[in-house]
Amino acid sequence: MADTDRIGELLVKDNLITPLQLKNAVTAQRSSGGRLGHELTKLGYIEENELIAFLSKQYSVPSINLSEFEIDQDVLKILPKEVVTRHQVIPVNKTGNTLIVAMADPSNIYAVDDIKFITGLKVDVVVASEQAIAEAVEKYYTSTVSFDEVMIDFVEEDEEFEFEEDAEEDINVLDLQKSAGDAPVVKLVNLILLDAIRKGASDIHIEPYEKQVRIRYRIDGVLYEVMRPPTKLKDAITSRLKIMSNLDIAERRLPQDGRIKMKMGRGKVMDFRVSILPVLWGEKVVMRLLDQSNLQLDMTKLGFEEKVLAGFKDAINKPFGMILITGPTGSGKTTTLYSTLSELNKTSTNICTAEDPVEYNLFGINQVQMHDDIGLNFASALRSFLRQDPDIVMVGEIRDFETAEIAVKAALTGHLVLSTLHTNDAPSSVSRLLNMGIEPFLVASSVNLIGAQRLVRKLCSDCKEAMEVPEQVLIDLGVAPDDCADFQVMRGAGCRTCNNTGYKGRIAVYEIMIMTDELSEFVLNGASTLELKREAIRQGMKTLRMSALSKLGEGMTSMEEIVRATAPD
Repeated sequence: MADTDRIGELLVKDNLITPLQLKNAVTAQRSSGGRLGHELTKLGYIEENELIAFLSKQYSVPSINLSEFEIDQDVLKILPKEVVTRHQVIPVNKTGNTLIVAMADPSNIYAVDDIKFITGLKVDVVVASEQAIAEAVEKYYTSTVSFDEVMIDFVEEDEEFEFEEDAEEDINVLDLQKSAGDAPVVKLVNLILLDAIRKGASDIHIEPYEKQVRIRYRIDGVLYEVMRPPTKLKDAITSRLKIMSNLDIAERRLPQDGRIKMKMGRGKVMDFRVSILPVLWGEKVVMRLLDQSNLQLDMTKLGFEEKVLAGFKDAINKPFGMILITGPTGSGKTTTLYSTLSELNKTSTNICTAEDPVEYNLFGINQVQMHDDIGLNFASALRSFLRQDPDIVMVGEIRDFETAEIAVKAALTGHLVLSTLHTNDAPSSVSRLLNMGIEPFLVASSVNLIGAQRLVRKLCSDCKEAMEVPEQVLIDLGVAPDDCADFQVMRGAGCRTCNNTGYKGRIAVYEIMIMTDELSEFVLNGASTLELKREAIRQGMKTLRMSALSKLGEGMTSMEEIVRATAPD
């Protein structure tokens, strides 16, 4: 075990974290059972590279970036998987009678002694981040069974999985249960789920058609086909997922929603939100992957520019008013709202949220799941919240006049209200509220800030390279003619790290419209969306395209992503 108290005290002494941050991290560590360093980086109190540099200096051991290091298979065979998993270590190299081992906690002498005993070798320690070690263990030690290998198991199972295509209602439920529990089906479904996690997918789509089944993953916002299992397996796969989600396998005519929890080791739990929809040739399954450990709650890492972030923080720290985040489905609105709530989450504050569905559980926040079938919708939840002595209220989405009216009244009576709208940009959200029936003077006096956002894919840092772009192309994109000469455009060449896509991860681009007195005056005078937009830009608002072009100029994304995610101004 690491001397966590000592490490924490030394971090405070070096002014790398504050005593309050240490206290919060220790509390989080006790509930999760993880390491203190992991909790500090997860909470955003210290960067991983800062922590690694500190540990390297403190214990006088070198540090290593495992992502830039390819480990030989003969070295990996020295330590079995159960040892590297138990101690969170990974063998890096062997020189003579000495084994070099990467560890997140160089003070763990028990792990070093255990490795010495198992291998009979001397052990030299280098320090790496816990996340990097976990990724290396996943990369080198996890079984790499392919879909083709799993499909071999079905070669002799032809009769077992045959279903009558034209008589779906006559399918025997017992047959479905038997086939869903059959070892090859279980293995295939498990592989689909694990492969999606390894590839960093956000969604899994299983789609039945007349003569084939297609499985696709959404990775960084784009769908990729990964396999086409035989049509005869479609009912067995769906039934297996229904059993895992505690759904009714006999019901094949109505949509169903469920959840799968998968334990991944090291206390990590992956949630799959399962949606099943009857379609022409069977049932389509879409699973949303929810990984609590990957939820980005640090606002500085979402994609805000420094000046815009300052304005956003100023608006959310006002004692009352409304903050609206807009954008299409899958544009990162929920992450922005959760990071905002995390920023505002203090012992002295009562926060209530109405969500459909609740995607992540946040300590200190009272989250309510909507149930329309029993009358618990956004409007009724919001009414109840106002009797719960709230300081801050989050409503998943403002969809109708009733919800909008209660939210506006709450914002005008001393509450901070956070919510989302489905509009294309920030200025058009004002028109949306007016169209719902909210009076202009209420909109002008209740709204603090409206933010629109999109997600663009980030170029892979391992393979991005500069490219030549004609000046006219840059001007057509929206770059000022005077800036073209110094504007450097990058592209992703494709490599092993990014699965040859050229992209790795995503970042948000924002359009933040702060409701100033001048803009409120425009709303009261019945200004059009275009007039509001022009005035907001005059006051310094950067549009989605402007924000995206900044990311392009910084080499973070590509021209294709700019065109795909944002419209010209």
